[in-house]
Amino acid sequence: MLTPITYGEIMVVIRIFGTGCPKCQQTYENVKKAVEELGIDAEIVKVTDVNEIAEWVFVTPGVAFDDVIVFEGKVPSVEEVKEELKSYLEEKE
Repeated sequence: MLTPITYGEIMVVIRIFGTGCPKCQQTYENVKKAVEELGIDAEIVKVTDVNEIAEWVFVTPGVAFDDVIVFEGKVPSVEEVKEELKSYLEEKE
């Protein structure tokens, strides 16, 4: 079950797509740290099933907020994740 995160009244599901490689793990760690730094209580969902990954992204690692792919094929920095997440949440308001 996917656990949404709350930012004010806004709910977001964050998915990390990857098979467990070092880049995918670093992406997970960076997203987790960004969420913590923004003060969001979240359970970040790791998607490791190859078939499910293929439905979402062509290249791992990948990150999605709700149903929107925001990073694909690169390890985003903590700051990049924070910027994208803040921007995404502002658009949803």
